[in-house]
Amino acid sequence: MAATQKDAYSVEVIGFSQTEQMALSSVFELSSRRVPKFVRHAKDGTKPDIFLVDADDMEAIRQLLARDASEQIPAILIGDSNRGTCWPLLARPIRWMKLFQAFDAAIAAQQTGIQAKPADTSIPAKTASIPSSSAAIAQTSASAPGAGTSAKPEADWVLVVDDNQTVREFMKSKLAAFNFNVDYAESGEQAIGFTGQKHYACIFLDVVMPGIDGYQVCKLIKSNRSARKTAVVMLTSKDSPFDKIRGSMSGCDAYLTKPVDEEKLLETIAKFVPS
Repeated sequence: MAATQKDAYSVEVIGFSQTEQMALSSVFELSSRRVPKFVRHAKDGTKPDIFLVDADDMEAIRQLLARDASEQIPAILIGDSNRGTCWPLLARPIRWMKLFQAFDAAIAAQQTGIQAKPADTSIPAKTASIPSSSAAIAQTSASAPGAGTSAKPEADWVLVVDDNQTVREFMKSKLAAFNFNVDYAESGEQAIGFTGQKHYACIFLDVVMPGIDGYQVCKLIKSNRSARKTAVVMLTSKDSPFDKIRGSMSGCDAYLTKPVDEEKLLETIAKFVPS
């Protein structure tokens, strides 16, 4: 029987260094915007929905096997080896997008009643592959409001400014899961008009556009007292030191090079869009 989808799933973290624990805290903070959410397990006597385990820490593996001897809770391992289990394995360093995809896939598997199971550790097992994220994301994001729906009263507003439809569609697909209100502008002039009507927590701004360019738009936005707290992130294929200096001089807060790397995009969202 398929499990009922919830709004939030708890993840018990076993092992990991202090540095990785800090990185995971940022992952969970960003995940709080998603539907479903993935939150760190409170260890209040209840069972977690997922285990996230440092596969390079044998004590963590022993804890996993002891905890999950009969509970059949899905686990995701991070490290160089799955230690003879059939759980999905992600290589280091921790990659935000791959971790979100693994969480989604684990929940999708639960809902369909298909789960990986720990193997006999005396017999090496081939690493289980993570199911394709497209189906998992489609299922878990089905109830997530995205761009084009009615505004969510307490959600942050984000503006994407780019004259390239492909870039706008890419940003739409990546922002949809994080419960933002999103506007899209195709020119600098249109972007200036939008910023005069509402406050945006973050603006993703193309540099090269017809009419006024991104540097000029950024200067105009930052000169507006009511928009000074807005984070402006430049999107551009120009990544020379000179171009980055121009971006900094115009007042931009970050610089993402096209094609936009998903991991860097997530890190930018976590940094500049408040929870």
